[in-house]
Amino acid sequence: MTQEELKDLGKTLWDIANSLRGAMNADDFRDYMLSFLFLRYLSDNYELAAKKELGRDYPTLAEDDKRAPLAVFYKELSEEDKSFFEKQMRRKLHYVIEPNHLWTSIAEMARTQDDELLRTLEAGFKYIENHSFESSFQGLFSEINLNSEKLGKKPSDRNAKLCTIITKISEGIAKFSTKTDILGDAYEYLIGEFAAGSGKKAGEFYTPQPISDILSRIVVLDSQEPATGLKKRLDKVMDFACGSGFVNIEC
Repeated sequence: MTQEELKDLGKTLWDIANSLRGAMNADDFRDYMLSFLFLRYLSDNYELAAKKELGRDYPTLAEDDKRAPLAVFYKELSEEDKSFFEKQMRRKLHYVIEPNHLWTSIAEMARTQDDELLRTLEAGFKYIENHSFESSFQGLFSEINLNSEKLGKKPSDRNAKLCTIITKISEGIAKFSTKTDILGDAYEYLIGEFAAGSGKKAGEFYTPQPISDILSRIVVLDSQEPATGLKKRLDKVMDFACGSGFVNIEC
């Protein structure tokens, strides 16, 4: 994706945010917009890893079949096989997303105005937080309040509002190629726009990408022998701005 296309994607998502938030201020709506983008990102990575893990066993669906392929795969699994598969996914990705909580499934529920969307989202966020490897994602979605009256006075109103938000995001992203990791850049673009809208600087919310790139390059160099180049594997990284500070990674 070119920089121009990336800018167009960011603007598309920002326009969606402005058109949907209504009387809600930008800071409040930011949490919904970014949480749904992050769910999309997690889902894409999970399905890609599952496809690699399953190989020929990963279902191929017809173009008009809107189900998540993993939903079809799960139907034929015994509880023992399901447990084994999810154990493998936790070991490789550190988290598990149930098929009905994947973005593909959520977006389809939103498109069809499913009355159970709100409850499904709540269950999905809790599952990702509580069933990740070693509680890696505990509190990940704590900023989003799906039962806020700012979404609607009644549960049915909130459900309808969420259907609209998710459908618009899904349609907006669908216009662009997602073969490369563009969601992270779109996420960063939106943080910058939300920050500007609230009179703040984006740097208050995230580390600017050039600085992150430099730090990443330094971290993966062999500190004892920098001339030998990049390390093939890192077991742990100390990030003072990330919760307890320790993050398990592989590279």
